Amino acid sequence: MTADPGQVGGRGRRILVVDDEDAVRELIELYLKKESFQVLHARDGKEALRLNGEHHPDLIILDLMLPELDGWEVCRQIRAGSKVPIIMLTARAEEVDRIVGLELGADDYVVKPFSPRELVARVKAILRRGTSAAEESEVLSFPGLRVDRVQHRVEVNGDEVHLTPTEFRLLWCLASRPARVFSRAELLDRIWGYDSESDARTVDVHIKRLRQKTKAGESKSFSITTVWGLGYKFETLPAEDAEPARGADGA
Repeated sequence: MTADPGQVGGRGRRILVVDDEDAVRELIELYLKKESFQVLHARDGKEALRLNGEHHPDLIILDLMLPELDGWEVCRQIRAGSKVPIIMLTARAEEVDRIVGLELGADDYVVKPFSPRELVARVKAILRRGTSAAEESEVLSFPGLRVDRVQHRVEVNGDEVHLTPTEFRLLWCLASRPARVFSRAELLDRIWGYDSESDARTVDVHIKRLRQKTKAGESKSFSITTVWGLGYKFETLPAEDAEPARGADGA
């Protein structure tokens, strides 16, 4: 079953836009409302946390450079109790800033100046994938790992592991095709809805987080393996020669 196009387009979906620049918030709101999204505004980090707790938005567009609390701290606090998708928005283009944001649990990262149409496309892509996953009754079971697509639940050796929506989709994509190698470009297209070599590091960061949370590097039953020069794959390991997965550049 696929997601209803109207829902993916925005009807009934609430987006929280957090930015201290009025012009930026108004521009984003203009384009989101064209797609029938409801829009909430926050000018600083404290207001963002309050609105998130009161209204439970379907997605948050979060600027990093905010008064009161910066975007990193806002993301950290939200992730402590929520899996709501987060797109970070910032004028800081340095890779280290992007990596920090992704490691805190952001689902995507957009650098200013940005195309409002591209930003809306990324919002729709993230929500589309979340809706599709929630509507399909499927469970993947492997030794030491269970992934329930209906309940959005992952268990490692019987213990629940909490993943962000993007991490969950990434694990599902890999684990649903064991031993199949996915390139970074293909994963960007499947999970984030766009293909850009400049954003390949996004995949690496999420793979690293996924390995850490599922303890794939320590597991003797499954691994998320780097295939040098190609990409990543999920595979089950024979008990007699199971070895921890190895990653490139710590990813």
